[in-house]
Amino acid sequence: MNERFKASGLMNPMFPDEITFGDKGVTFKVRKMLSSTDNFVFYNDISGVEIEAGVFFSTIRIIPRMRQEIIMRNFTKGDARKVKELLLEKVQS
Repeated sequence: MNERFKASGLMNPMFPDEITFGDKGVTFKVRKMLSSTDNFVFYNDISGVEIEAGVFFSTIRIIPRMRQEIIMRNFTKGDARKVKELLLEKVQS
């Protein structure tokens, strides 16, 4: 599958968050100025996905089982919807 989505470069051009879909799970890369955090979650460990839509950009909240939620910011509304659709599709299968 290996689809990849990057947050908009307008809000954070140097360090955009990134979501990468793999065969068994998804990797969430949250970047900050001097560090980044990679979280790999198996599809069957995801219990929910929420989207908070702003005027221009959306925040994606992934709720894994037995872990702290993962928050990804500054994705376009279209990308956020597509990420949610892909995650829910993989979680159900």
